Amino acid sequence: MAMSCKDGKGVMDNGKYVRYTPEQVEALERLYHECPKPSSIRRQQLIRECPILSNIEPKQIKVWFQNRRCREKQRKEASRLQAVNRKLTAMNKLLMEENDRLQKQVSHLVYENGYFRQHTQTTTLATKDTSCESVVTSGQHHLTPQHPPRDASPAGLLSIAEETLAEFLSKATGTAVEWVQMPGMKPGPDSIGIVAISHGCAGVAARACGLVGLEPTRVAEILKDLPSWLRDCRTVDVLNVLPTANGGTIELLYMQFYAPTTLAPACDFWMLRYTSVLEDGSLVVCVRSLKNTQNGPSMPPVQHFVRAEMLPSGYLIRPCEGGGSIIHIVDHMDLEPCGVPEVLRPLYESSAVLAQKMTMAALRQLRQIAHEVSQSSVTGWGRRPAALRALSRRLSRGFNEALNGFTDEGWSLMGNDGMDDVTILINSSPDKLMGLNLSFGNGFPAVSNAVLCAKASMLLQNVPPAILLRFLREHRSEWADNNIDAYSAAAVKVGPCSLAGSRVGSFGGQVILPLAHTIEHEEFLEVIKLEGIGHSPDDPMMQTREMFLLQLCSGMDETAVGSCAELIFAPIDASFADDAPLLPSGFRIIPLDSGKEASSPNRTLDLASALEIGPTGNRASSEYSANAGCLRSVMTIAFEFACESHMQGHVASMARQYVRSIISSVQRVALALSPSHLSSHAGLRSPVGTPEAQTLARWICNSYRGYLGVELLKSCNEGSESNLKSLWHHSDAIMCCSLKAVPVFTFANQAGLDMLETTLVALQDIALEKIFDDHGRKTLFSEFPQIMQQGFACLQGGICLSSMGRPVSYERAVAWKVLNEEETANCICFLFVNWSFV
Repeated sequence: MAMSCKDGKGVMDNGKYVRYTPEQVEALERLYHECPKPSSIRRQQLIRECPILSNIEPKQIKVWFQNRRCREKQRKEASRLQAVNRKLTAMNKLLMEENDRLQKQVSHLVYENGYFRQHTQTTTLATKDTSCESVVTSGQHHLTPQHPPRDASPAGLLSIAEETLAEFLSKATGTAVEWVQMPGMKPGPDSIGIVAISHGCAGVAARACGLVGLEPTRVAEILKDLPSWLRDCRTVDVLNVLPTANGGTIELLYMQFYAPTTLAPACDFWMLRYTSVLEDGSLVVCVRSLKNTQNGPSMPPVQHFVRAEMLPSGYLIRPCEGGGSIIHIVDHMDLEPCGVPEVLRPLYESSAVLAQKMTMAALRQLRQIAHEVSQSSVTGWGRRPAALRALSRRLSRGFNEALNGFTDEGWSLMGNDGMDDVTILINSSPDKLMGLNLSFGNGFPAVSNAVLCAKASMLLQNVPPAILLRFLREHRSEWADNNIDAYSAAAVKVGPCSLAGSRVGSFGGQVILPLAHTIEHEEFLEVIKLEGIGHSPDDPMMQTREMFLLQLCSGMDETAVGSCAELIFAPIDASFADDAPLLPSGFRIIPLDSGKEASSPNRTLDLASALEIGPTGNRASSEYSANAGCLRSVMTIAFEFACESHMQGHVASMARQYVRSIISSVQRVALALSPSHLSSHAGLRSPVGTPEAQTLARWICNSYRGYLGVELLKSCNEGSESNLKSLWHHSDAIMCCSLKAVPVFTFANQAGLDMLETTLVALQDIALEKIFDDHGRKTLFSEFPQIMQQGFACLQGGICLSSMGRPVSYERAVAWKVLNEEETANCICFLFVNWSFV
């Protein structure tokens, strides 16, 4: 529609288009920012309220808003595509540089191979003398030149710094270290970056390069603040800062790392850190340990710490066109494995573990902050991302402090009861107690003047840490004591309060409320609501109907090689302030074998998923157990309790017994989850393979045939063992529930366990009514009398919920009574046909 302007008003011409005046466009833009998609009523109201729009038809106003929204969408899409293009361009540049580096490494290896082959052929023609040794020795001296003496003067420190920079760059972009791809990592624009680990070099080393949406100076600022993102870092003290003539800085650092388990000592580093800008504008931060051989400044040994060595490492940060940075990270350490027990040495000799704990953690921190900067500043529950990260850091740090029990933090050792399996520490320092002496919601004071910690470590065999941790998280009732949980709540104010959040899963009285997660979902922060917890009905101070835990969960990816699995939690006040007092407790499971676990990331957490019954039966589990048979890990348990000074002995005894009971429960669960246990004929038999299970399978098939007139299984006329095998592998979900006031599940086949997302051990914690939605419950209750009288009922398709709270759709369901040999009802069996997760 053509349009001419008369008296400042827009006029339509021939019904083709409208040309708006600048005043009208300004008014419409103002209204668009207030409401991008106004309703018909709102558009008419706009015309009435804005006289300048009075001569424009409501339909034309509607078209203008549609076009405006379309332009906005196109603008955002164009901006997104430009950002993707910049990212791909930078990634292409990064991959080309990596390709050049690999070509240099290949050329270097080919040269070395020819060199050593030539001298090997020469030595075979001569008798043994010292000439061959001199050639090899001279080659080694060429590869590792002797460092000239250094001193503690600024010039001497600068010489060490420049040497550190050169060695770091040779590792980051050169061939000083032979790098191999990190197992399980797939490089590409959507991955965290290109991650590699060392092969055949001294110590352990890891290297990563990637893109981050932050400027180089911001990247350097974040990475230099190690305690904010490196969970193992206890402290970094900058003892001296020296500016250099080229505009850089030299810092003398003393850094302490927490011990990862009670079986090993903590370590510390005495280092030089050099920050400089290269000629091409790249920012470099490199570090190395200072040793006596360099004649530099020295740091005496510190009690309870083993002095480790930081070999030349650091960060190379280059600005990226269009914003952001390309970063190369190298971490290279000698963690002194000779100072730890033999069983833990693989932990200190694994470059994959270093890559997960430090190198990849740095990239993840940068990507997380860049993501938060580009997104909304407030997340769910009204918490800012920085506040949630601080809570996660406090949980992890509090657990590390309890696990290490340093004397300078006020911890002291209490006597044992004749057995040294559980260590008890006590802390009465004011710093530890600050914020704990709150009041209960009912007005009773909480007087706690000490914090007690019970800790222990145990070696686990043949169970992947991720599987065990997921079980501990989802099935708390298998190991936790409600009375102890209620006692732990005495450290904080617990009152009735409704926490916002969606219900994700209910596991035996616990509800998981998601709070935050990292962008790659390798770490979760959540609130656990424990329902119906009460310590003592006679003691109003110890009674609470609801209890809340703040929980940090990480390491649940079975495919992450070298990843540590942690479950750390602390009771919180229902008001849940950012500075709430925290007494963290929990579990840490560290793999001791760096080989890749041969488990699938979607492997179901059941106790018999790998079981095949009969002489040909162990085929499914043998592949897994053959690879998992060598899995070893160390689990460390630490639980904290607030107590009064005169109750320390009583609380210590209670804590000691509680940790021992948890160890026993964990051993039982680990044995049940162990693939080698499931496939072993010599070990305990799986519940599925027992005579009772075979009898139940026969009852299920006979009752189905008796009530519905058809066979449930094709092999129902064969033996009980074959029936059980066919029932277990049936494609539809089959599950039995008890005939009680509150029916609970007692048996499920593999498909049933997959549908409920549970295990045979935890199956009995799931009530029948919990898996149905409101409509399903009403249908079930209306059909239940028919099931009991007629013996069966066919249910329409609908939605049910797994134990994880995930909706599951099914095409139809059949329920029937299962009769035993005496023709009395033993249980109710359900068959869910064509189920799938929504």
